[in-house]
Amino acid sequence: MTDDSIRVRQLSHYQFSWIAQEAGEAGVFTMQLVTDQGVREEVLTVSAEDADVLQNLLRPSEDVHFDVGRRVLMFGTTPVGK
Repeated sequence: MTDDSIRVRQLSHYQFSWIAQEAGEAGVFTMQLVTDQGVREEVLTVSAEDADVLQNLLRPSEDVHFDVGRRVLMFGTTPVGK
């Protein structure tokens, strides 16, 4: 098993950034994901609205995973029947 063969990773840190564009153009928001205490990093481009929603989901979540292949964030786990 190699680091690249692991497809779902635990999110350990995240950082939102805003990147200025040419004068008169809207800036670009990015979200950097750090998984497994730095084993892997991923940078996603997100809209301002998505950044707001993601922050609201991430703040209270203690357990967040990232599916590398599908580029999907998964928030928490819920036992069957709950």
